[in-house]
Amino acid sequence: MKDITNLAWFAHVVEHGSFSAAARTLRVPKSTLSRRIADLEEELGVRLLNRTTRKLYLTDVGREFLVHCQTVVAAAEAAEQVTHFVQEKPRGKVRISSPYAISQSLLVSIMPGFLKRYPDVQIDLVMTNKPVNLIEEQVDIALRVRPTIEDSSLIARDLVPSASALFTSPEFLQTHGVPEHPLDLSDWPSLSMHYSSGRYQWSFTAQHGESITMNYQPRLITDDLWVLREAAAEHQGVVSLPVYLCREYIDQGRLVRVLPSWRLPVGKLHMVYPYRRGLLPAVRVLIDYLVECMPSAAGVAGLATDSDA
Repeated sequence: MKDITNLAWFAHVVEHGSFSAAARTLRVPKSTLSRRIADLEEELGVRLLNRTTRKLYLTDVGREFLVHCQTVVAAAEAAEQVTHFVQEKPRGKVRISSPYAISQSLLVSIMPGFLKRYPDVQIDLVMTNKPVNLIEEQVDIALRVRPTIEDSSLIARDLVPSASALFTSPEFLQTHGVPEHPLDLSDWPSLSMHYSSGRYQWSFTAQHGESITMNYQPRLITDDLWVLREAAAEHQGVVSLPVYLCREYIDQGRLVRVLPSWRLPVGKLHMVYPYRRGLLPAVRVLIDYLVECMPSAAGVAGLATDSDA
């Protein structure tokens, strides 16, 4: 069995990007750390790192090996923390990253309850629609919406499905008519979030099984879902939005669903976090709290792909 210290030090070197930075945080001589990693590579019979004067690069084998090292280290940390977890009161700062729409429509309703329940925990909420590197940006938990949960060294937890649908205003439909098929939208004004690919498409599946993907060219592109919702409510076009974001406007009669018998792909609202930090008490209670409260905040029934939205 390999020395778990060498595995931990290898993961530490990768995390910090250099032997010097890792040696400082571990409080060991750089030469000792370098020798231990070299011994590990010699023992394994493979090269894990390619070294230059400025940067370290993981080899393909090293990248795969790192995932297992992180798992071993996390298991060791978890074993050490078992007795401390039940005794230690959650405290300290938790840094969480979340897209604007999730922050402003879901977290706004549940975070006050968390702060009240855990008065010694401070929340640093980073709102951004851009992907974050949890290790480099020192983020404990990141909320994401994806069609599928990507395979990575991060731990992922499902929270709720995130259904989207096409919406516009009743007045817009009065002017343009009520479509019965996606192709009826081919010349309609549309609104959209920004996609780096530059390709704007809707993929529909009918209740009877027919599927169709159609291109469109939006007249308004923005990463602010509130702007898109307001533009649609003000009769400026049709837009794909999360169902939970539109429920209030639906109840007020400002938005209606377009093509209710056709479905758009359902994404997954989930959170990811680095395994080695996920078991710290303050982080763990926030993870558990999000699992507990996010479905009710989003309205799980409202996130289903039913046609009554």
